[in-house]
Amino acid sequence: MRIIDLCVATVDGPSEATPVEVSVLDHASAPAALGLRPEDFPEGEAISNETVTLTTHTGTHMDAPLHYGLRSGGRPAAAIDEIPLEWCYAPGVRLDLRHVPPGVGITVADIEDAVAKTQHELRPGDIPLLWTGADRLWGTEAYRTDHPGMTREATAWLVERGARVIGIDAWGFDRPFASMLADYRAEGDNSVLWPAHLYGREKPYCQLEKLAHLDELPAATGFTIACFPVKLAGLGAGWTRVVAIVEEA
Repeated sequence: MRIIDLCVATVDGPSEATPVEVSVLDHASAPAALGLRPEDFPEGEAISNETVTLTTHTGTHMDAPLHYGLRSGGRPAAAIDEIPLEWCYAPGVRLDLRHVPPGVGITVADIEDAVAKTQHELRPGDIPLLWTGADRLWGTEAYRTDHPGMTREATAWLVERGARVIGIDAWGFDRPFASMLADYRAEGDNSVLWPAHLYGREKPYCQLEKLAHLDELPAATGFTIACFPVKLAGLGAGWTRVVAIVEEA
């Protein structure tokens, strides 16, 4: 068995839209914080601790239906701690969409073509992974802006075929904010604003954003995805360690 890490690191940097703040209580300072002396511990070092301030959408994470709106499929939208765990452990299918330019919407035709090239028939519960190649920009400001995004119709196509979790190796699931905003200001049509996200108000599904290393998968299929989010009660997203499990002879 081989395990492939499909996550970016959770760090402060230009690829994140919001800061990551870390306060460290190091081993040398910890004794005093505990009301003790350094000599009370071997080598004068107590145990360390860190306080991290970040959003639930920092780093590789899963969006729950509650992120898209208060209701999904006519019912109260599920928070991240309410996502069925069986959604989070399932066969993965890598869909090669690297030809779609930054800022452009991924269409149904794009998805159909990518699925056909896998020679795999999507089954309910499969986890499609949208391979855009945008993770090569991780560590730069361009990571936030130079990627394609899903259209409502393409998202619906996957969900209607049984996908409950869909992943993408880009900063966001929809087109970059600047691209959507420019279209909205030019046309006045608010349907261009987060259409893939908002489809989740019609039918529940989860998004994995900021995946990485999809190029390291040995093939388009033949692996299992494990993507269990942190159990944050009542919230719309949660940090997620996403890995591909490849069975090798």
